[in-house]
Amino acid sequence: MKLTVWTYEGPTHVGAMRVATCMKGLHYVLHAPQGDTYADLLFTMIERRNHRPPVTYTTFQARDLGSDTASLFKAAAQDAVDRFKPEAIIVGASCTAELIQDDPAGLAETMGLTIPVIPLELPSYSRKENFGADETFYQIVKNLTRPAERTKHVTCNILGPTALGFRARDDIEEITGLLEDIGVSVNVVAPYGATPTDIAALPAAHFNVLLTPETGESACRWLEKNHDQPYTKTVPIGVGATRDFIAEVAAITGLPCRADESRLRMPWWSKSVDSTYLTGKRVFIFGDGTHVAAHARIARDEMGFEVVGIGCYNREMARPIRALAKEFGLTALITDDYLAVEDAIQDAAPEMILGTQMERHIGKRLGIPCAVISAPVHVQDFPARYSPQVGFEGANVIFDTLIHPLVMGLEEHLLTMFRDDFEFHDAAGPSHHGGHSPLPAQEATAEIQHPDVQTPAADNVIWLSDAERELKKIPFFVRGKARRNTEAFAAQRGLAEISLDTLYEAKAHYAR
Repeated sequence: MKLTVWTYEGPTHVGAMRVATCMKGLHYVLHAPQGDTYADLLFTMIERRNHRPPVTYTTFQARDLGSDTASLFKAAAQDAVDRFKPEAIIVGASCTAELIQDDPAGLAETMGLTIPVIPLELPSYSRKENFGADETFYQIVKNLTRPAERTKHVTCNILGPTALGFRARDDIEEITGLLEDIGVSVNVVAPYGATPTDIAALPAAHFNVLLTPETGESACRWLEKNHDQPYTKTVPIGVGATRDFIAEVAAITGLPCRADESRLRMPWWSKSVDSTYLTGKRVFIFGDGTHVAAHARIARDEMGFEVVGIGCYNREMARPIRALAKEFGLTALITDDYLAVEDAIQDAAPEMILGTQMERHIGKRLGIPCAVISAPVHVQDFPARYSPQVGFEGANVIFDTLIHPLVMGLEEHLLTMFRDDFEFHDAAGPSHHGGHSPLPAQEATAEIQHPDVQTPAADNVIWLSDAERELKKIPFFVRGKARRNTEAFAAQRGLAEISLDTLYEAKAHYAR
């Protein structure tokens, strides 16, 4: 283990929590010390859920380690059952509690509870969050499914989406509509929105749609082996993949499966004259394996980009991503070290990054546009609007997601390139504000031709020329605030001059 500022995946119990949080009628009893109860914020703050995760913590403290922590777990489990009355519970330990070896699963089995108790054995120090979610869902399916007759008409289950998944809510809605459009009804969506009773009914469907391999493949494999349910291998992200997915469903069901493409705009827009300047743009793609593979195909075949880097952070997907990179003539980057990712991006020198929230930060540091296409993400990537990634509407959304950072990057480049032009110079003000009066030409010219003069400021503080030049690099729409903050900072410290160091110190001060 190592201390890090950022991480692509949390520990395995967070993966289990993602499954429990998105289900109904299921409760998670987690043997955890006081410091491991932070995970509520992941769902209420980042995903903006309107209810807390269904998790009960034992919350033992250091002073409890000398006594019977097993009894704390039993009391917490019994209280959770009495208070929340779930249909079933899952029990396990956090990464820290695993060290004291209390065996929550064995303890729960001896309690004689009247509801199903599903034990979780999650190796916290060798595996991570996605594995935790996949293993948890697999154990739930294995323990709760019951034999059932197939439905009379063709149905499927949509498996894999969890809480904190990338656009999971909207992807479920979009793929449900797509399946209905081609004549297939949805039996159960799980774990997202499912109850333990729904899980029992999974075998009634004719086949399974594996929507997120990272968190649903183990369950799909088990259902295929034990209930003779085939599952789809294509994740329908992008135009080509969606068409391939429909063809795969047709092969499984024998239905004609003709989808309505009337809402599909991406192919025309990506070939239009407005998008021709995107052709050949060099992109670096990093994230979870599923989204990386999908966007590599989209970038090359549907947007006309040149892919110069491919990688993923979840090692379970290392083999297919390495094979994909080889197809692109690249060597895959398989790592969960964001510093290694940043170094690889610097070496590749792309014109755009497709990645996670981490790559968004890397892009800001390096001055490279970034589109977020994969978890982990922050609150802005759980939008209130409808914004799927799968299906034909998802392809439209992805086109916007990929093109907008480049368009804005072009705009900023043009503003910089023409910053000394009479119309775009800083002294002219925003050209789209008709009521703005530019500085007289003589003053503007003097500001351009004589940048080394010392500039008087408020409170008799003088801006030195190097600091004044650095200030001009700040975008005009926040430059005024930066100037005022720096002058206030200097005045508070009794400084008569603002140097480059003063500007940096003020920036660090106000960034705290």
